[in-house]
Amino acid sequence: MLALYYIYFFLIAVPVLFSLTVLTCIVILIGTAIGNGSWWGYYPAMVWAKVFCILSLVKVSVRGRENIDKRTSYVFVANHQGAYDIFSVYGYLGHNFKWMMKKSLRKIMLVGYTCQKCGHIFVDRSSPTAIRRTIETAEKRLRDGMSLVVFPEGARTFTGKMGPFKKGAYQLALEFHLPLVPVTIDGSFDIMPRTRYVPRPGRIVLTIHKPIAPPADEAARAEVIEQTRQAIESSLGNG
Repeated sequence: MLALYYIYFFLIAVPVLFSLTVLTCIVILIGTAIGNGSWWGYYPAMVWAKVFCILSLVKVSVRGRENIDKRTSYVFVANHQGAYDIFSVYGYLGHNFKWMMKKSLRKIMLVGYTCQKCGHIFVDRSSPTAIRRTIETAEKRLRDGMSLVVFPEGARTFTGKMGPFKKGAYQLALEFHLPLVPVTIDGSFDIMPRTRYVPRPGRIVLTIHKPIAPPADEAARAEVIEQTRQAIESSLGNG
């Protein structure tokens, strides 16, 4: 059965998805140049991500969407199981947001430039000045209900288990007084983990937990990190 899926994926899905990716980038670049950057920077990519999942035979279900308000800005923190985390969050979160991305991703031909035009935030840790510039960019982006999505582990897991959480997302929540929303991604590791380059059909469950107040100060940050981590872990393996 898996052999049939691979035949379908490479002969049908891959050509369609490649063409769709290029078309989506072109639409976004034109749209952000002539119109509402907030709209064009999100909705075409949301459709692209949903189609990516559908053509990959990946079903995504969402729990807890009632926990968030579209008019409120949040810092979403999610575990990072595999490549399809991107598509599941982009396609099914249901809230306009910007990604917090590695600076190196800007170098990806066409896609990196499109992400820049979408207003996604590239993290530059090369110096204290660069870090401060990243924070200032984030502050400009996170207005009028615009939110931020961060993978606090910083990279996809090799084992399926969560790694240590970095403090960047929590520092932003502290500075901007934004609530943190833990998001559990369950099932992505089985579909396409870091060690595999071709997906398998499957199911992803996206669980949006209740918002958590940002840390009141630096001393409270470790406690809030643990709160969000426990919330994410509570829905792993429950799909």
